[in-house]
Amino acid sequence: MGYKTILTVVTQPGQTAQLDAAIALARREDAHLEIFCLGVDHTQTGYYYAGASAYVFQDAIDRAMAAASALEQEIRQRMGNEDIRWSVESAVAQMGGVSGLIGMRARFTDLAVLAKPYGSRAQPDTEAVIEAALFAGGIPVLVLPGNETAIAQSGRRVMVAWNQSDEALHAVRKALPLLKAADQVEITVIDPSPHGPERSDPGGALCQMLTRHGVKAEIAVLARTLPTISEVLNRRATETGADLIVMGAYGKSRFREAIMGGTTRRMLEHAQVPLLMAR
Repeated sequence: MGYKTILTVVTQPGQTAQLDAAIALARREDAHLEIFCLGVDHTQTGYYYAGASAYVFQDAIDRAMAAASALEQEIRQRMGNEDIRWSVESAVAQMGGVSGLIGMRARFTDLAVLAKPYGSRAQPDTEAVIEAALFAGGIPVLVLPGNETAIAQSGRRVMVAWNQSDEALHAVRKALPLLKAADQVEITVIDPSPHGPERSDPGGALCQMLTRHGVKAEIAVLARTLPTISEVLNRRATETGADLIVMGAYGKSRFREAIMGGTTRRMLEHAQVPLLMAR
């Protein structure tokens, strides 16, 4: 089973690198690419004096609709000569409605391709879109670093960040099409507890499962020699030449609890290769 429907969400003009990466992956996977142009209304009606809210609200909605429509036309022109199956549509939502809108579309796709939500090149609404795809849509998200052109060649050497959690296992299952196609997969375990579920054989059961799927997997058990797990993972990715990291997105139910703290947040900030995340 591969990725047959891939979703990418654009919120601003100029997200060509993200779109190019999604096109390249859809071509490689022989998948249908769904492009969703999202106009976000950031106003809150309670911020305005009585009698002005309705006017200001409608004006903001009109501007968001015009921006989404213009973005859709730009995407249609861009996709006119592409040799893949694709579709594009646009819609508008207030910030509070982004989760439901994106989640409904995401849940019927196999994978979302989005840019990372932090850094100088990040779009302002990417954070909410990733939240919606992961939590409301329940699909894996391929988060792109600053150099999105690398996606066409990524996935040959994959690193799996393994900590025995349900989220990590779920991410591995969602990444199976990429893992089976990879030339090499390293199951990276950092400072495993001798009293954990896998005890003296950290990563062993996962390696066996992947091998039975035809994945060329091996295990690397590392000491935590840097202050944070994310630093160890990023250094290991550089040392081994990994071009994709698979990891769980950890947390309870909301993006600001799960992504914006701990290892997941730091990986999103500092990873130099694509991250495939699931929860």
